[in-house]
Amino acid sequence: MISRIGYFFMLFFLVFGLTTYAQKPHYQLSSHILDISKGNPAQDVKVDLEKLAPDNRWTAVASEKTDSNGRISNFLLSGKDANKGIYKLKFHTQSYFLNQKIETFYPYIEVIFEIKDNRHYHVPITVSPYGYSTYRGS
Repeated sequence: MISRIGYFFMLFFLVFGLTTYAQKPHYQLSSHILDISKGNPAQDVKVDLEKLAPDNRWTAVASEKTDSNGRISNFLLSGKDANKGIYKLKFHTQSYFLNQKIETFYPYIEVIFEIKDNRHYHVPITVSPYGYSTYRGS
């Protein structure tokens, strides 16, 4: 027969074990910004994510800032069919360059793309004060 203290410890270890071994959430969309004028990741860049609604209006989904590696990895929780649709990433590049006392031609960069399935999508950009490029990453 197990005492009340025994039940307490069993419950404690069960709850502790579940939280310790719980899986981290997986996200369906990530992005990365490389400043090719310096050859470095662009950190602290604000990036807005919007989704095109059926009435052709853009709806805000999330807003994040790039980390020290120029990455954002936590857009759109995985496993939701509701993620399918047309999206726009808006990179606020002007403030990034102004913080470095560099003039830029592009105050922000918008990249529009479509999520058609439940696979992971990576949408990186390379940027310089007077140019940018994007592609479907992996």
